[in-house]
Amino acid sequence: MSKEAILEAIKGMSVLELNDLVKAIEEEFGVTAAAPVAAGAVAVAEVEEQTEFDVILLEAGASKINVIKVVREITGLGLKEAKDVVDNAPKAVKEKVAKDEADAVKAKLEEAGAKVEVK
Repeated sequence: MSKEAILEAIKGMSVLELNDLVKAIEEEFGVTAAAPVAAGAVAVAEVEEQTEFDVILLEAGASKINVIKVVREITGLGLKEAKDVVDNAPKAVKEKVAKDEADAVKAKLEEAGAKVEVK
């Protein structure tokens, strides 16, 4: 039987007959009709959960003095250094800290009137 004759026979089959034929071929030859997948495509890239965050002061807002006080409290900087951080916003206040600490710092700064972003 030629390949063309087999193809012609398959063209005349219904979907149910084709399904039965595929199952029979799989059983007879010990194969599967599933499409082969490259090993690299199967590997799912692990998405690493971010564990370190940066707290960025975007702007001081209306209560600049209160924001400077909070920056001093959070960072331990002197008055001049804390003022420089606030004056040069956007600027990182804390870098590479845990999520909980980043959220706490953000809350303190926002309470003082600053606009803050956690990255």
